[in-house]
Amino acid sequence: MANPRQMANAIRALAMDAVQQANSGHPGAPMGMADMAVALWGNQLRHNPRNPGWINRDRFVLSNGHGSMLLYALLHLTGYKLPMQELKNFRQLHSKTAGHPEYGITPGVETTTGPLGQGITNAVGMALAEKLLAAEFNRKDGDVEHTVVDHHTYVFMGDGCLMEGISHEACALAGAWKLNKLIALYDDNGISIDGQVAPWFIDNTALRFAAYGWNVIGPIDGQDSAAVTQAIADAKNSADKPTLIICKTHIGFGSPNRVDTAKAHGEPLGAEEIKLTREALDWPHAPFVIPKEVYADWDAKAKGQAAESAWNDRFVAYRKAYPELARELKRRMAGELPKHFAQTAVDATITAHGKAETVASRKASQIALEAFTAALPEMLGGSADLTGSNLTNTKSTPALRMDLSGDVVKTEDGRIGRHINYGVREFGMAAIMNGVALHGGYIPYGGTFLTFSDYSRNAIRMAALMKLRVIHVFTHDSIGLGEDGPTHQSVEHAASLRLIPNLDVWRPADTAETAVAWAVALQNSDKPTALLLSRQNLAYAPKNDLGEISRGAYVLSEPADAGLKKKARAVIIATGSEVQLALKAQALLADRKIAVRVVSMPSTTAFDRQSEAYKSEVLPRGLPRVAVEMGSTGGWWKYGCAAVVGIDSYGESAPAPVLFQHFGFTPENVADTVQAVLSRK
Repeated sequence: MANPRQMANAIRALAMDAVQQANSGHPGAPMGMADMAVALWGNQLRHNPRNPGWINRDRFVLSNGHGSMLLYALLHLTGYKLPMQELKNFRQLHSKTAGHPEYGITPGVETTTGPLGQGITNAVGMALAEKLLAAEFNRKDGDVEHTVVDHHTYVFMGDGCLMEGISHEACALAGAWKLNKLIALYDDNGISIDGQVAPWFIDNTALRFAAYGWNVIGPIDGQDSAAVTQAIADAKNSADKPTLIICKTHIGFGSPNRVDTAKAHGEPLGAEEIKLTREALDWPHAPFVIPKEVYADWDAKAKGQAAESAWNDRFVAYRKAYPELARELKRRMAGELPKHFAQTAVDATITAHGKAETVASRKASQIALEAFTAALPEMLGGSADLTGSNLTNTKSTPALRMDLSGDVVKTEDGRIGRHINYGVREFGMAAIMNGVALHGGYIPYGGTFLTFSDYSRNAIRMAALMKLRVIHVFTHDSIGLGEDGPTHQSVEHAASLRLIPNLDVWRPADTAETAVAWAVALQNSDKPTALLLSRQNLAYAPKNDLGEISRGAYVLSEPADAGLKKKARAVIIATGSEVQLALKAQALLADRKIAVRVVSMPSTTAFDRQSEAYKSEVLPRGLPRVAVEMGSTGGWWKYGCAAVVGIDSYGESAPAPVLFQHFGFTPENVADTVQAVLSRK
């Protein structure tokens, strides 16, 4: 018979030993949550250590990611490919046991956590994805139920997660969406880095979550694994509400002199205190030594394999009854685009080129989305209360709604809602989209104004770090939005987003470039994408070739296209709405007998990945370069620009044409700038 106390003590020992050996880390939270972990991982969690990617596994998120040794200990003990040597290498270079859990590095880690509050928010996205996939794919034939999507999402979180405002955004939505398979266990130990939280964290957490529409259990004794096991079992019976289980715990449990103190939080216990803790816990084993009987109690490999095998049998029956649905589910969970995607992308781009419409690039985005959302049922859109401005909705994406019983509302023809009204919750939206992408089955995209990307920024960074296919639609991308003024006018945002490693940033100039940007974003299986789109209408830029747009920059117009049969003496580089400005400046310069090339650079990040040969072809050595963009100038100097027509101050409140004149975004100023550069040669 399993020994829950010894199972928990194994976690405590591994946590304090690994932190001590690394001389860095957080032993207190794992020691306090160890009994909670026994209850969940030892009794309730459905997973298969032999196949961490099993589609129908339960998801577990350690939102208080600083307690990473809890998760590493669990993965090791239950049988994942995380040998003891990796635990000994905790926080060391190239180990699989980083200071905070990292998705894609350690088998069994479902998301990268550390920035508090984002883990619980990712979990909301995972639970939403599970609910929507179940509504899409589960079927019932008479008395036969084909339930192939049916799993829970569990979260451990602490005081810090609940103090972060993003937890409010996400947990309110979880209640609105009635995510009954989301179960969060709150490690209520009353301690943070600065000490007892009582003077600065006075929330009545139970009432707070009840107000969100959650089922609340507890407070219960978080050091009693049997009580926690029963609470989880009760939570799983909830039919229409997510559940919060409040677990009263002791940080650093077992440590005679550090328990219930901030000293247990973020530093090694010390050799003498570890010796005393071993005695107090009756754990006589040497560092990193786990008795065979404890390993046996924790081993989840056989149980996990049996669970997956039973699911495989159900899936065989499902595939026999619904072969197309089965193939579609497998494809989407594998993250593969449909076979017809390439043709859809080509058709959307050619159609845009043929129509050559003058529309705002936010409208060009919606036009592209009409094609892509019709062809890709996995696209799951939304907006942070700006749908009519971001234009993220399409005919194929009805609004997502839940009925009073918690079921997903379907259209008359059986479709689920695929456009989410996130409310005014930009940060929550971004981190929920990360969770949806992590779960699999959907490609999330969401919209807000570009200036509000500041709210979303850390979640965008986390998506880039985790290499997630998430698409951000940022409209109203410059002073071109006009009268709303500098609070809403983006200046530094494009440059700032381009600084995030592994984030693709596109600022298209017309409908064709926008269609290509969407096609590239959808193919970016290992990175997120930000699309920066205009409020104001943009004329179509005539093109001789569409094939180079996806490379991030291409030659849009040579001097001959402006009626001047001379070799170019300079290059104007422009993005987005400023491409038309560059073309008009080129025409003015042609009238002055000055030949220039115009390069449209919708994506600096994509262009930077190209070969040196292609870069030199687009931007020939020896030709002076002038960049034009309604934003910060700093990022343009790396292209060897002799001048940049940009903005390094905040905007003003006025109609857009007045602002363009005021800030020098006129064909005359661009032409004069080029001419001044040439005069210096």
